[in-house]
Amino acid sequence: MGPGTFLPVDSERVEDHSMHAEKYEVSSETEEAIAETRSGGGRVVAVGTTVCRVLETLAHGGPSSGETDLFILPGHQFRGVDALLTNFHTPRSTLLGLVGAFASHLGAGDGLRWVKSCYREAIEEGYRFYSYGDCSLWK
Repeated sequence: MGPGTFLPVDSERVEDHSMHAEKYEVSSETEEAIAETRSGGGRVVAVGTTVCRVLETLAHGGPSSGETDLFILPGHQFRGVDALLTNFHTPRSTLLGLVGAFASHLGAGDGLRWVKSCYREAIEEGYRFYSYGDCSLWK
């Protein structure tokens, strides 16, 4: 996870935000485990948004190591991730956009609007946000 993970969207339109790059390396054993899971009908669960970005980079033809600046927003076609475990993210964060995109992928329609409604409930219930807060499983 890179320090840019915590930077807020700094442009009026989220699509114009300059996405940070994160370094990654996926071992051949991990790639084989993912392929085996998929071929056996299993589901791939990303634990965290960085893992989600890396698995999506791989699934869209990226190399097994390097940097990814993949900016996942609503409309992204998910190919590498079937479920996402992540914490609750702050407003105006790129990570909130990623979770909204994933919710849309799962059939929530306007995923970002649906995620925001879930977040309202989380706030009402006193859930903790940021990296050491509560988490959610999107499946």
